[in-house]
Amino acid sequence: MIFNQLFDNKSSTYTYIIASGKGREALIIDPVIENTNEYLKVLKELDLKLVKVIDTHIHTDHISGLNELNKQTNCVRVMGEKSESEVIDIRLKENEKVKIENIELKTIYTPGHTECSYCFLMNDRVFTGDTLLINGSGRTDFQGGSAIKQYDSIFNKLLKLPERTMVYPAHDYNGKTSSTIGSEKNNNPRLQVNSMEEYKKIMDDLKLANPKMMDIAVPANKKGLTLDQVKS
Repeated sequence: MIFNQLFDNKSSTYTYIIASGKGREALIIDPVIENTNEYLKVLKELDLKLVKVIDTHIHTDHISGLNELNKQTNCVRVMGEKSESEVIDIRLKENEKVKIENIELKTIYTPGHTECSYCFLMNDRVFTGDTLLINGSGRTDFQGGSAIKQYDSIFNKLLKLPERTMVYPAHDYNGKTSSTIGSEKNNNPRLQVNSMEEYKKIMDDLKLANPKMMDIAVPANKKGLTLDQVKS
């Protein structure tokens, strides 16, 4: 299996390129528009055909490369059914599957960071978007966010996965590339709580400044802008 984890330094975003092998079909999760040429270079080097691109949610800290990749490769654009994006080809419900050849991802609806946050389970690993981060969790104070819903998403869905399940988030700010459900359950400081009320208090007390790109990224990602439209 080909599993490439690429990092965007500006937004601390992880993008994933996945395929069953060289010369096969590929999918990309959470692309950053400025890095489109880098993704295309990797695809070419590995002789991969990009057939699907997934965003875990409407991002606030970068403009997604989802529609630019569709423009350049004619790949299918995939998000959860709650997404406000205007350019989605496939809208997934809970427990629906994304397939390319012998690779299969199962959709887990995990609202809380945003109303349209989804995670994707692939065998021994889960792509958690901004819902569950390594030793953290995504903020819940905008875009329909809810600490109560996020608590439910994390504790009643993600933490019910086998403890050995690898965790691959959409962001990390401390140089970490992955974790496991067991490690997060035991070591993530935000998850060492005894109730939803305790978790909500932690999230409510964060008082974070808005992401610098928020006012640009959110409308751009809802419209599904391409590089030409971003530059103009």
